[in-house]
Amino acid sequence: MTEKEARERFIDSWGTMGALWGINASVARVHALLLLTDGPLSLDEIARHLAISRGNASMSLKELKTWGIIRLVKAPGDRQDYYVTEPDAWRIFFLIARGRKRREFDPLLGVVNETLTAMPKGAGAVPGRIRQLQDLLQTLDWLGEAALANEDRCRTALAMMSKLLGAKKKG
Repeated sequence: MTEKEARERFIDSWGTMGALWGINASVARVHALLLLTDGPLSLDEIARHLAISRGNASMSLKELKTWGIIRLVKAPGDRQDYYVTEPDAWRIFFLIARGRKRREFDPLLGVVNETLTAMPKGAGAVPGRIRQLQDLLQTLDWLGEAALANEDRCRTALAMMSKLLGAKKKG
């Protein structure tokens, strides 16, 4: 496989993975391109390389900036905007995990809490199931908060768990 073929395959795979995780495939493909690029890229360069419209590229860049995983850079004497990705894969993971927790998990936990509060006491087995779900989600929330509070400690803890569980790195 040539380098160009490998790059294209990576971009397409990153886009497919993003779509499976509920992220627009174009957004994920733009991020993949930035991951594979040493220097900053302009909106036009991104659109041209990925064969997408400038509007699609612009919306994708806006979404990636919202997540905090890319940033805008300026070139001296050039009015055009350029973009680079966060270079640290672990930092990208933490930024996305924090965002997804805030946007997806926290509202779900709130709905479970509201549902349990609104249920009549002693109404069969359902309140017990919802209390178990609440307990599970509160435990996951506590773990998530603890893990996301300090990236360095979390990296260390994950490395220790990996060794404890006998996980071996592939590759």
